[in-house]
Amino acid sequence: MGRHMRHIIVKPDLPDELQALMNIGRNLWFTWNPAANRLFQELDPELWERCKHNPILLLANLSPERKAEITQDALLMERVLQTEQAFEDYISNVGIYSFNIDKPIDFRIAYFSMEYGLSECIPIYSGGLGVLSGDHLKSTSNLRLPLMGMGLLYQKGYFQQYLNVDGWQQELYPDNDFYNMPVSPVLDETGNQASFELDLDSRQVRVLIWKMQVGRIPLYLLDTNHPANSAASRRITAELYGGDIEMRIQQEIVLGIGGARAFHMLGLWPFVYHLNEGHAAFAALERIRQSMTTYKIPFDVALEAVAGSTVFTTHTPVPAGIDLFPPELVERYFRRYMESLGMSVKDLLELGQQNPEDKHSPLSMAVLALRMSRGVNAVSRLHSRVSRKMWRGLWKEVDEQDVPIGYVTNGVHIPSYLSKEMADLFERYLGEGWIEEPDNEKIWSGVYGIPHEELWNIHETRRDRLVAFCRRKVYRQMLNLGGTSLAVRRAREVLSPEALTIGFARRFAPYKRAGLLFSDPDRLLKIISDKRRPVQFIFAGKAHPQDLLGKEIIKKVVHQSRLEGFRKKLVFLEDYDINIARYLVQGVDVWLNTPIRPMEACGTSGMKAAANGALNMSILDGWWPEAYDGTNGWAIGAGKEYEDAEYRDDVEANEIYELLEREVVPLFFDRGPDGHPHGWIEMMKNSMATVCGKFNSHRMVEEYLRDYYVPAGWAHQILGENRMARARELRDWKQRIRGLWQSIQVLDINLPSGDRVALGDDLEVSATIRLGDVGTQEVVVDLCHGQVEDGSDLMLNRNITTMMSSEKASDGTWVFKGTVPCRETGIYGYTVRILPFHPYLFNPLSMNLVVWS
Repeated sequence: MGRHMRHIIVKPDLPDELQALMNIGRNLWFTWNPAANRLFQELDPELWERCKHNPILLLANLSPERKAEITQDALLMERVLQTEQAFEDYISNVGIYSFNIDKPIDFRIAYFSMEYGLSECIPIYSGGLGVLSGDHLKSTSNLRLPLMGMGLLYQKGYFQQYLNVDGWQQELYPDNDFYNMPVSPVLDETGNQASFELDLDSRQVRVLIWKMQVGRIPLYLLDTNHPANSAASRRITAELYGGDIEMRIQQEIVLGIGGARAFHMLGLWPFVYHLNEGHAAFAALERIRQSMTTYKIPFDVALEAVAGSTVFTTHTPVPAGIDLFPPELVERYFRRYMESLGMSVKDLLELGQQNPEDKHSPLSMAVLALRMSRGVNAVSRLHSRVSRKMWRGLWKEVDEQDVPIGYVTNGVHIPSYLSKEMADLFERYLGEGWIEEPDNEKIWSGVYGIPHEELWNIHETRRDRLVAFCRRKVYRQMLNLGGTSLAVRRAREVLSPEALTIGFARRFAPYKRAGLLFSDPDRLLKIISDKRRPVQFIFAGKAHPQDLLGKEIIKKVVHQSRLEGFRKKLVFLEDYDINIARYLVQGVDVWLNTPIRPMEACGTSGMKAAANGALNMSILDGWWPEAYDGTNGWAIGAGKEYEDAEYRDDVEANEIYELLEREVVPLFFDRGPDGHPHGWIEMMKNSMATVCGKFNSHRMVEEYLRDYYVPAGWAHQILGENRMARARELRDWKQRIRGLWQSIQVLDINLPSGDRVALGDDLEVSATIRLGDVGTQEVVVDLCHGQVEDGSDLMLNRNITTMMSSEKASDGTWVFKGTVPCRETGIYGYTVRILPFHPYLFNPLSMNLVVWS
């Protein structure tokens, strides 16, 4: 007879006076509140480090003696009460967002992401995408937006990294203990954990619902590790980015379809869905199914309503980074689902195939998200250009510059990465309000009032702590490797607190080129060997377990660090996480970034470093072209893109060495009579003043609200009225316009006053247009104009003026008129285009219908 195991949950036995700490520890607010963080640390500093800054685990493991000491320490208990009051004030101050929006709208936003980087004690993130998602929730909480997060709760999370004797990356997958983490089961009306069933490849999978509280924002997380599930089903949410392509489609079905169902099961009805990358594209499909079932409407009507209220953020600048699923796999997992909608898998494939005419082409999650979203954005200005070029084929009738993909440049949640000392300094010189308005660029001009000595002393203190941290870390790495007594002893001697310290920490994907610095080892050795001007490097980062080339790069860095001359001046820190990232960005002097342009969608680690006074030295890729101004850091190269990879690497490696030799190192060691590098400190201030006010997640979230969430919220409200009557109206109108579009023509363009215009005058333009059965109110006629180079049709600075209809001729044609303001001398170009227009069509370019003169 088999055994039936029963379970109980053992909770920490805390005195009543300390129960408030458990409430605080269960809310991720503590991760960005310095007072709460310091309080947990001081309860037991050594235990706090062993628990990886997990307050729940810390409180569970405090000894009875220590708990008694805490309750008898009047000063410490006073701080407990103060922190509790600050927490209660924050949570209770719900307020409502405003941001000077003309028409505030009451709605909920659902934010979907495959990973969330909120704290090192919750290892369900791998890198930048997850950390960005975490920062998005934190700023949303501070800004009081009505947003809810949805993700997966991974039993093993992302792997823990360690290196073998040869420097080759190894992976460990320890289980996460959810009951000793800041996460709680969502309970149903019976008091049991809420769950629901999901059909996956003809088997029923039970999905559990958990919740993390991120300040004022709930983050719901789904987990298939339920006893009723098969072993294979329980593994679906075991690892982040683990397994094969079939595991990936299972995870994305749970995230997308399961996430949408979980919200509705809990009685939460988001108006707007934000898909952070294509992993969650199936959520839009499930919303369509729910709308079809609820309102008894066909698929294409439901698609109009859902797409209008869906926002998709693309993070991938190369096609190789997109999830692709072969048709036969989609057939297995979606045949019954699509049949329940009265449709076929072929219909789904056509929505997600880049070329639907090729029936063997895979379903692309990015294409599916693009076709099911009316609000689409890239994550930097340069990335938007790359994305428009990459996805131009989906809008073949539209100019590349008009492909409907905007951008919201990423930002960081500054309080989560700022050192205590720097935070105190900002409070003194920027005012207490800086933390509430980090996106107020005027506030950041206050950094120029910080005395050089004060700023430099704090920066040197943080570098000292970074060096001490690295020595402890390298020492433990050597012990774990079973190193010789000499090697272990030498680990305590690596790095110098006085040396110019350069950091490089990120995913070890090959395009990030961690090995570029070592292109000429002899030249680099000469740079770091000057005893009067010492230079040192700290590297950290993980390669994906299946990325052998990335692992080779890590091995190369490790081997380089063991060579004579490099041993004390180059270290690699294992198991890069949020905690290591904080030490690095708070302590380095320079943050090095060497991706292949334009393959870095944005990147955010340099923003965190800048907030702590570090200077960026980066390829002009991602966010850096928007931030770099010549006074706030260094640009590697001139923003060129090369076809010859070997030549590119040679040129840009040489540029790194040139910058170090001629600018970076000399400026750092150019000291005044007081021993301070005043030129360097001025550049630190320029960096903080120009970077922090713009590249923060408050500004980012406010842009999402203004440009995407509010329009999507209005779309949901308008198209959903009267049981989707307006969505049906929009569907019918689109069908009619598509049938009539070929009859529209620009017959003639006239210049009533001639083609030579004096500077400052306006050039009058009239266009004769045949609309057929399309009304003038159903189109928008644009006059596109701008300066051009002699002999070229490419406008250097295109502007658009809407032309107005003035009269209808006897032959049924219409005359539209507009003007071109001529404010500069030179050659101007102009042309006329016609786009469809409907009051519920929130982006006319999305229909892929354009008529040019």
